[in-house]
Amino acid sequence: MTKPEITEHDDNYDVVIGGSGLAGSAAAILLARRGVRVALLERRPDPEAYKVLCTHSLTANAYPVLDELGLVPALEKAGAVRNEARWYTRWGWIEPRAAPGGPELPYGYNIRRSILDPLIRSHAAQTPGVDLLLGHQVTGLVREAGRTVGVRASTPRGGREIRARLVVGADGKDSAVAKYGGVPARQYENARFGYLAHYRNLPLHGGIGQTWFLEPDMAYAFPNDDGVTVIAVLPDKKRLPAFREDLEGSFAAFVRALPEAPPIDSAERITKIIGLVDYSLRSRNPTAPGLALIGDAALTGDPLWGVGCGWALESAQWLAEAVAPAAAGRGNLDKSLMQYARRHRRRLRGHQYLAADFATARPFNPMERLMFSAAARDASLARHMHRFASRLIGPLHFLNPASLAKAALVNLNHHRSPTPPAPLSPTRP
Repeated sequence: MTKPEITEHDDNYDVVIGGSGLAGSAAAILLARRGVRVALLERRPDPEAYKVLCTHSLTANAYPVLDELGLVPALEKAGAVRNEARWYTRWGWIEPRAAPGGPELPYGYNIRRSILDPLIRSHAAQTPGVDLLLGHQVTGLVREAGRTVGVRASTPRGGREIRARLVVGADGKDSAVAKYGGVPARQYENARFGYLAHYRNLPLHGGIGQTWFLEPDMAYAFPNDDGVTVIAVLPDKKRLPAFREDLEGSFAAFVRALPEAPPIDSAERITKIIGLVDYSLRSRNPTAPGLALIGDAALTGDPLWGVGCGWALESAQWLAEAVAPAAAGRGNLDKSLMQYARRHRRRLRGHQYLAADFATARPFNPMERLMFSAAARDASLARHMHRFASRLIGPLHFLNPASLAKAALVNLNHHRSPTPPAPLSPTRP
């Protein structure tokens, strides 16, 4: 294949970012505010473009990033729903609530990507120091002396070469930047498949999000902006033949069979049922000489946990904090990238390990049985689980000795408690 003719003069930036979704736009804003000149490339020409297949959930770990970006007021004005949740298990519902007299539980937001993506992209485009380049698709990397020094891109007017001290891949799990940079991916198979649909006027218990742990099947229902609720089903692949034979019927039957099932038959479905049969988990080294990966390009988590959007925003923030001075020419870029890579691995590797293990569609392991059963019986442990599910704490903190001991005591006391006698049947006079 011949190279496209270069129709524009080469450009020089401090950083060029491939992909203007959540991770890319957030990184562009945070870097530019630190004095970095950024080219933000988006392959699609439409500034209103958005990711369709998503949980549409920003977990609470993303809130500090949203706050730094200045997006919280705009999200609330757009109708974003604070994402309270409850989780069904075989031991009953886990229902986190704030402690009496204590602070409210940490929260993020549920908001459809059709609202969120254009919002953050527009915010990036209006940030001084960011050039949003629509219709620019990365077609290769420019490399010199073993490091990346820019990108080649196709544009509506032909080929273009853009040089920068740092190239950032924020272009999703099938990242072209990672591919052209020769960054291999470690892949974990997912033994579940997933389908979702949007409904309007669908009441949920308590008006909050619901998640069902059915071992091995999963499902969730998340209320979003404008009265729209996203329902997703994530069954074991043993159920796949039935879904392939009758997607609509199998999807509806699965939802109707859920404990406290959302009444989908009385609601209006406003989208098609969409999904993926094979959604593998991927991990890549987040850096290489002159190159960094953020969001799904660095790590693609299991969608059943709804953490991808939060991790996209967090990884953008970690990168900006680590590399901004060096990217602007005021420090050692390689050392800064090492700092980002260490933080990325430290914060996310444990979560990804557990997610990949759970993606085998196995039943709960002994630790999970202990913690989930106790959280269904104890308010403080329900709050502890909420912090873990929101990715505010890691696996080691979640399974710390004090929490395990408390969970064991809660369960022991539960089993020791006498079963209340069944009510007597009324007798006839």
